[in-house]
Amino acid sequence: MTPVGTEPELDDRILGGWLGRIAGNMLGKPVEQGDLWTRDRIDRYLRRAAALPLTDYLPEPADEGLAGALRPEWRQCVRGRIHGSCRDDDVDYAILGLHLLETHGFGFSTEQVGDLWLLRLPYLQTFTAERAAYRNLANGLKPPLTATYDNPHQEWIGALIRADAYGWTSPGDPHRAAALARRDAVLSHTGNGVYGAMFAAALIASAFTAPGIRDALEQALAVVPASCRLARTVRRVASLHATRLPWEETLATVAEETAGLGWIHTVPNAAVLTAGLLYGDGDFTRTIALTVRGGLDTDSNGATAGSVAGVLTGARAIPAQWTDPLEDTVRSAVFGFDGVRISELAERTVRLARTGA
Repeated sequence: MTPVGTEPELDDRILGGWLGRIAGNMLGKPVEQGDLWTRDRIDRYLRRAAALPLTDYLPEPADEGLAGALRPEWRQCVRGRIHGSCRDDDVDYAILGLHLLETHGFGFSTEQVGDLWLLRLPYLQTFTAERAAYRNLANGLKPPLTATYDNPHQEWIGALIRADAYGWTSPGDPHRAAALARRDAVLSHTGNGVYGAMFAAALIASAFTAPGIRDALEQALAVVPASCRLARTVRRVASLHATRLPWEETLATVAEETAGLGWIHTVPNAAVLTAGLLYGDGDFTRTIALTVRGGLDTDSNGATAGSVAGVLTGARAIPAQWTDPLEDTVRSAVFGFDGVRISELAERTVRLARTGA
C-alpha cells in the first residue's frame, strides 16, 4: 500500500470522503429522477431561483408545481432545511461496506455480503438489482445466481454506489480496492455493472495519491477491461475534455452515444461522473455542482463525485456550507447505525485503512 502522507492527513482525507459522499448525495436527492429532471430542467429550476452558478444545496422550489416534481424527501435536503443527512441507499451501502470489513475483514466472501444484507438491511430499502439479488438470497439462491436470475438490472448503477468503503480503506492501491469491490458487486451485477464498482473503488483509492483527477481516472481505468463500454465511455469524456469542448457539449455528445441505456444504467452515469470530475478540476463545490447538474442518477453521481473530491481535498478544504448543515449526523436504514456520527464512521474507516488487513 502506498503511504498517504502523515496520519492526520489520512484522517482528514477519509473524513473528506465521507463528508463529500453525504453532501453530494444530499445535493442530488431532490432531483433524483433522470427521465424527468433532465440537465435542461435542472438548470431552469436553478435559474428561476437565481442559483446559478450552483454553490450550495438546492434552493427551495418557487411554487407548488415544482415542489410536486421533486422527490418526497426534498424538504430535508434543500438549503436552510437540512439538519443532518436524510436516509438514502447511497449512504447506507457505504455504511454496510464499512460494517462488512469490520465484521469479516478484507478476506470477506460474496456470500458474507449477502448474509449481511439479510441481517442488516430492510428489503424495502433495496432497489433494482439489489432488490432482485435480495429476493434471490431469501429464496435460497447463491452467488452468482443471485445476480443473474430474474434480474433485468444487472448493469445498472447499484454496485457502483457500494464501492466507496473499499476505496477509502485501500489508499493508493486501486487494484486492491477494485478486487474488493468486485467481490461485493457480483452478488447483484454482471458486466459493466461490476466494472463500474471496480472503477469507482479504484478511483477513490487513487485519489489519495494521484497528483490530480486526470491521473486518478487513468489509474482507475487500468483496473477494468480496456474494451468494455464503461472504459470506452470514460475515455470518450476525457478526450472531449482534452479538446476544451464546453461541459454542456461534452455531455450532449456522450448522451447521444449512450442513448437508450436508461437513466440508471452504469455507463451514461459514469460519463456524467467523469465530466463532473474533469470539469470540476479539483474544486469540491464545482465538482459536485456540475455532476448533479449533469442529470441522470443525480444523488448517486453527486455522492461518488463528492467522495472522490473529498478525498482529493480533505475535509478541512470542503466549504462549510456543505458540511455544517450535516451536523455530523447520518440517518440510516442499516440496523444499528441510525443517527451515527459521520466523524465516528470516518474514525472506524481510518482504523481499517491503517491496518489494511
